[in-house]
Amino acid sequence: MRNWRLRRGITALALALLALPAVPGTALAEPPTYPFRDPHLPVNARVDDLLGRLTLDEKISWLHQYQPAIPRLGIGLFKTGTEALHGVAWSTDIDNNGAVVKARGTVFPQPVGMASTWNTDLIRQVGSAVGDEARGYHAQNPRVWGLNLWAPVVNLLRDPRWGRNEEGYSEDPLLTAAISTAYGSGMTGGDPNHLKSAPTLKHYLAYNNEVRRDVTSSNVPPRVLNEYDRAAFEPAIAADAATGVMAAYNLVNGRPATVDPDLATVVRDWTDQPLMNVTDAWAPNNLVASQGYYATQAEGNAAIIKAGLNSFITDDTNAQPTITAIKQALATSLLTERDIDARIREILNVRFRLGEFDPGGGRYGGITPDVINSPKHQRLARQAAGEAMVLLKNQRQALPLDPARTRTVAVLGPLADTLYSDWYGGDLPYQVTALGGIRERLGSSASVSGLDGADRIALKDVATGRYVTATGTTDANPVTATGATASLDAQFDVVDWGQDVVTLRNAANGRYLGYNWGPFLTRDEQPNGWYVQQQFKLEPQADGTVVLRYVGYETKESWFGADTYVTVGDDGSLKLGASTPAAATHFSREVVSSGIDRAVAAAKAADTAVLVVGSNPFINGREAHDRTSTALSAGQEALVKAVARANPRTVLVLQTSYPVTIRWEQEHVPAIVWTTHAGAETGHAIADVLFGDRNPSGRLTQTWYRSDSQLPPDLLEYDIISSGQTYLYSTAKPLYPFGHGLSYTRFRYGQLRAGAQSVAADGTITASVDVTNVGSRAGTEVVQLYTHQRTSRDTTPIRQLKAFQQVKLAPGQTRTVTLRLPAADLAHWDVTRSRWVVESSVHDLMVGASAEDIRARAAVRVRGETIPARDLSRPTRAENFDRYAGVRLVDETKPSGTAVGATAAGQWISFDGSALSAGARTFTAKVARAGAGAGTIQVRLGSPTGRLLGTATVPSTGDDYRYVSTSTELARAVGTHDVYLVFDSPLRLAEFSIR
Repeated sequence: MRNWRLRRGITALALALLALPAVPGTALAEPPTYPFRDPHLPVNARVDDLLGRLTLDEKISWLHQYQPAIPRLGIGLFKTGTEALHGVAWSTDIDNNGAVVKARGTVFPQPVGMASTWNTDLIRQVGSAVGDEARGYHAQNPRVWGLNLWAPVVNLLRDPRWGRNEEGYSEDPLLTAAISTAYGSGMTGGDPNHLKSAPTLKHYLAYNNEVRRDVTSSNVPPRVLNEYDRAAFEPAIAADAATGVMAAYNLVNGRPATVDPDLATVVRDWTDQPLMNVTDAWAPNNLVASQGYYATQAEGNAAIIKAGLNSFITDDTNAQPTITAIKQALATSLLTERDIDARIREILNVRFRLGEFDPGGGRYGGITPDVINSPKHQRLARQAAGEAMVLLKNQRQALPLDPARTRTVAVLGPLADTLYSDWYGGDLPYQVTALGGIRERLGSSASVSGLDGADRIALKDVATGRYVTATGTTDANPVTATGATASLDAQFDVVDWGQDVVTLRNAANGRYLGYNWGPFLTRDEQPNGWYVQQQFKLEPQADGTVVLRYVGYETKESWFGADTYVTVGDDGSLKLGASTPAAATHFSREVVSSGIDRAVAAAKAADTAVLVVGSNPFINGREAHDRTSTALSAGQEALVKAVARANPRTVLVLQTSYPVTIRWEQEHVPAIVWTTHAGAETGHAIADVLFGDRNPSGRLTQTWYRSDSQLPPDLLEYDIISSGQTYLYSTAKPLYPFGHGLSYTRFRYGQLRAGAQSVAADGTITASVDVTNVGSRAGTEVVQLYTHQRTSRDTTPIRQLKAFQQVKLAPGQTRTVTLRLPAADLAHWDVTRSRWVVESSVHDLMVGASAEDIRARAAVRVRGETIPARDLSRPTRAENFDRYAGVRLVDETKPSGTAVGATAAGQWISFDGSALSAGARTFTAKVARAGAGAGTIQVRLGSPTGRLLGTATVPSTGDDYRYVSTSTELARAVGTHDVYLVFDSPLRLAEFSIR
């Protein structure tokens, strides 16, 4: 069928070319109607026509993010990359040196919140709204607002300490895939031949750490790679819900993700549609700079193109370095024009499907700016924010609040009357805070007060007796220590965001103290920017004073310098003039009023206290900054404890971008609701849930741990199987399990009925259960189906989500929920044969309200296959071990392949259940050793110290990528054994055999 379409396209193209007017020797009065402009031709034919008209220089220029206009063909600028993570967020302006231009449209909940709806239909609507607004902005200014959208983020939320937790969906690959496919489908419009917008999945692959992210390598064994990380990305690509992926900054198994060969092979094999893959910002330069992977940019750029990337996001608006390096690669035969053509062909396919070369911009070209922040989208945002909220606890039906009996409410906490955006969110066109939403819901007859619970302080230089004082709100108004009294402009509200980091908001002008590279200012309405410069620590000293330490994000950079403490000059000017507390200016911290005291008084006077506490997305971890803890800040926890003790009718609203360890709160506060930062409609959504206008239906998409001790010590531990991470493999008892979420009604599950007791590996399992609403309110249950494989050659998940379905039920209503699961979805990656396998085994089917709240069970026998004993007589890839200690996975060569890298003596890998024949007497291995001298590989049975069969010598090859073959004779061993390869020193092993 595809060949027939191609022949038809070529024929149509030939006819169109014949129809062109021939005017030899003269210029045409009007631009010619080129075949690539004809929307009736197949896309491939149009691509071929335009590609054939481009010069080599023009094609090379289109490999940069800013693909320049080609006036001679009537083609305008095309820009890859508009951020659209939860609404159109920002883009960059080529006409203003790449300056960031923020959107001011509809902002939906952060992705971790959108996923907590577990509602793919809703998320598809959200994606469609985002695609519409992207078109609206594009209609305003196509040079700024491109239609290639960089979203969604598909990286799995393996560890909640990841700084970008807010950007992802879930720790589970199936749920992540379902939500990302829904969001992407909405953005594309659902028609693979006509794109509303072109979403790009971020960030391929195994990317969950921010600190030194460009030089850290994610160690991902084949099972984790295939069952976990790739599994999250494949569905959206396979469903044509995305038009490409963005390569991550990190290395994966020793190779920079920017040149991951998956991008030209595995990822492209998931779909028949051409993909347009992009680098992350400045990542091409990292290959030569921080990563030192290639000696020249020409080598690096050639490798990027061959690895399957189409767009270089680097050097801001300056394409010349990219162009120069690519031309050098062509001149030195590192690339051919055919390599360039392959990438440009893929770019063009996306541009054609976007309608760029169609009359009027194609199918979606008529969308106007009127859609931006339209009333329809505002209503959708309120619905999404409401459905995203999760009821974590509701003791003695503390919620919902009765509006008729709730006449006085104290809304307290640092997020009570403030909404925060984030790095990948647009500016809010309006704000409905929790305080505003509750006031609106209760009306003028109720008394609703609001306090942030912050201490108000003044800082007096003990040497001069002068107070730190704001002088205005512009760059020309430095903050100085010149105040004679603690007047209002010398007072600051202190909010603790955790790990002793605070913000200081001036009481007179409401602006935050910030560094701004000097001088210190009170200019900013909120903490913001790439280097968030509104962060400080007030460090107590032995003499009772405090010193002011600046901890803006740029202080974490190696180039910043040692001076992070504030000193005061003779003229009262503040500067960073000290590297130690002893050399810093000492201040007395005078408390003007206690935030806790004021909050307690307000709580005591109210029928109900609503505490809104949580995180600031610009401070509590973000891109380039991981969290060291998931604990609520000490100051906010103290506020919660004081208010909860003052008023037993306290409701806690947690507004965070990640799970929080709130053990005291869970034990002592009667009702707890979680929401992420949910956009302009946050306050409406909170009021809707608190007063019962919306019955909460959100469910957690991550495990909430009891303490940080339940997480691995090292954030860089990517092997979730061996380290027991996520709900799939963790045996720790969580605070709240994956899938948890309560309702204002109760649901009863009947018996789980399997469609058959036994199914073939190519069959389908059906699981049916009756769900009844036994409460007095209508509500929505999320029925979750988990499975567990009872027997396997390999370690399998304790439980794994395989299907889910929302079911809406009126009081007393019963519905039969039937979930269908192809038996093929029970496959796992067989490392012995490098393929998917459905083993013969009994599988437990478990349905319930969370991963640990299982309400009904059944079992089905799956007739699959038995993994045979390993045959080590065939070449065996070293990476396909079963277990390991100490070794790292590394790049076999720079273009492709994965090897095992030992770094110290005693490290080992095992190959379990290996069948050794009587004639298997020779161990042969492909090895490399960069260091001087020889190393060894011991072949042992049963354990790393078990019976020694032989020792192979690994000679120095002088280079990690120069491999040689080594062999040794082995002692006789017959039967099935666990074979261990034990290393004595740093070396690399690519493959081996025992014959």
